[in-house]
Amino acid sequence: MPKGPGTLKRAGAPSAAARIRRRIERGGERFWRASDFGALPPRTVARTLARLAEAGVVERVRHGLYYRSRPTVVGPSIPSATAIASHTVAGPLHAAGLSAANVLGLTTQNPARPEFATPAANPPSALGNAVVHTRRPASRAHLSGEEGALIEMLRTRGRYSDVGPAGTIRRLLRILGTGGTFERVARAALDEPPRVRAMLGALGEELEASPRTLKRLRDSLNPLSTFDFGLLRDLPAAKKWQAR
Repeated sequence: MPKGPGTLKRAGAPSAAARIRRRIERGGERFWRASDFGALPPRTVARTLARLAEAGVVERVRHGLYYRSRPTVVGPSIPSATAIASHTVAGPLHAAGLSAANVLGLTTQNPARPEFATPAANPPSALGNAVVHTRRPASRAHLSGEEGALIEMLRTRGRYSDVGPAGTIRRLLRILGTGGTFERVARAALDEPPRVRAMLGALGEELEASPRTLKRLRDSLNPLSTFDFGLLRDLPAAKKWQAR
């Protein structure tokens, strides 16, 4: 006797596992967790992700977090410690120190201990052996990983760059000149140390940034102070922005 219509699976409909696998394979290189498949039962997704990890379709990088690699000339891509950390810690987390220089393309070096900065009061336990600078300004919350790393790079005056003063300036200008990046970073920088605001102002002069934005940065500085610009001392507007 035929079963009722509610008990039969629609003919030809892919299983939940097949739908999950197909979406992952079409998604390219990225991280996945059960919450990315909100329309499906969480236990079904968790079991499927575990099976896909066993099959080599994804890699389990943390509890509940999986990574889909992409092919490269030297083998499958590997997720960076910075990327893994940003997906396992609640709240904004940005690369700092040598890790920031690597994120920004200013060095190919990777520190033995990844370095991060966060507005949180305590270092996240998920980061294990990483160096974590806490209590950074909460205004960073809406910055991208690259934008937050750029502010950290300004905090260290470009110290970890391997491309020299001219190369460092070119790279920072290229990043800041994309879309509304300079405006977003400038807003967040109002809560950063004065040297960060001064260096950002000098970079903004090169970008011919909004006069209103530059005025806000200028007005936030003590006119009697001077600042060590480090690798950014060769900016044409460095002296105008109170560089030593």
